[in-house]
Amino acid sequence: MPIIVNVDVMMAKRKMSLNELSQKVDITLANLSILKTGKAKAVRFNTLEAICKALDCQPGDVLEYRRE
Repeated sequence: MPIIVNVDVMMAKRKMSLNELSQKVDITLANLSILKTGKAKAVRFNTLEAICKALDCQPGDVLEYRRE
């Protein structure tokens, strides 16, 4: 898939755990893990907004497009 999810990279830069981000974004650990590992098929804008707010970043820091 040419869309790469860099949530784990941003979490590492912010020194934030999966549990902490899950609580701040109000998303289950299971769903956050699916997103983090790149297995998600979609992400809602309100979820992306909450992740960006919690990680103090832009959507482009979390999502990346790579040609196959």
